[in-house]
Amino acid sequence: MMGADRWLAALIVLALLVWLAQQTRVPDETLEAIELPQVLGAPDSGERFERITGPQPLSFPADHASHDGYRNEWWYFTGRIDGPEGRSFGFQFTLFRFNLGPLPPVASAWSSSQLWMAHLALSDLDEQRFSTAERFARGALGLAGATAERWWLDDWQVTTQDEGWLLRASTSTFDIDLELRPDRPLVLQGLDGYSQKGPAPGQASRYYAHTRLRAEGRVRTRDWSGPVTGLAWLDREWGSGQLDEGLQGWDWFALHLDDGRDLMLYRLRHHDGTMSPFSAGALVDPSGGRIGLSSEDFSAEAVEYWRDERGIDWPIAWRLQVPGADLDLSVRAVFPDQLWRESIRYWEGAVDAQDRRSRLLIGRGYMELSGYGNAALRGQRQGSTE
Repeated sequence: MMGADRWLAALIVLALLVWLAQQTRVPDETLEAIELPQVLGAPDSGERFERITGPQPLSFPADHASHDGYRNEWWYFTGRIDGPEGRSFGFQFTLFRFNLGPLPPVASAWSSSQLWMAHLALSDLDEQRFSTAERFARGALGLAGATAERWWLDDWQVTTQDEGWLLRASTSTFDIDLELRPDRPLVLQGLDGYSQKGPAPGQASRYYAHTRLRAEGRVRTRDWSGPVTGLAWLDREWGSGQLDEGLQGWDWFALHLDDGRDLMLYRLRHHDGTMSPFSAGALVDPSGGRIGLSSEDFSAEAVEYWRDERGIDWPIAWRLQVPGADLDLSVRAVFPDQLWRESIRYWEGAVDAQDRRSRLLIGRGYMELSGYGNAALRGQRQGSTE
């Protein structure tokens, strides 16, 4: 017999899928193929949520907490960590918040318009093994939430510690226990944290990042356990329906370069595969100084694909060029299959960056690819920068 906790999880997943169908007009028979842009980028046709229409000052640590009036929000850690004997890993911990909109009055402590989802992943780069886990909870009775000091879902949690954070999350097959300390100041992306994603009012998010965090702690896999050190990245965004309806998905790159610079690029894709002019990025120097990049300042071209079991082609190798920063990079997945196959399907994994002129490895980091399942339904293969 299914326990109460599993019943709750099943109900939450059902609520999320029903909500997604309402928001994205996805037919019932395709709910198993929900793509990340359908969750985070569908338009707010009902005007039920707060909207972001211009810059406003951010305040810390207060803005580390949740902003419940907006439709979606996320706290996103990724990183590359190394252990003894040459062991190497990538990790991801993401906490998502979804506002389901006004609920009818219910005299219940369980009632909440906030739905939370957590994603935890470990890429074992030596074994080429990608392990994932997913949890859901309602924003009631302390099951999940985000304050200035703590972000959590059940016993997966991030807590403040001195000037950084302590990340602890365990599953039956892998554990992640890391101390994460900023190596440089927080960065406000876009215009003072206002990140415009389209031409219409409200097609924007609040966006800030800690681009270089020193990571130290322990990980456990099914056949290894030990200490690790490395570098991580924190991305924070919130908004309401911030993507234009003509967008198919996005490609996001976060790279730690060996010369001390950090490079972030995101490429918003139209349905025909072309790049939106609202694509953007940033280059952060070792002192924490930020140079904003518009879509005219960089190019991104997919050069190699990996086909999953559904016949969807995912671009796992790219040429990234930032002429103003003298960067011409080959960015490639450490191994191809770092594909999320839980309630939401997307590719998120470890990549290496090679200088195309010297052929030397000069950086490493993470890449996120979304919306390629929808493209496959249209018979498209996306990745052009034109």
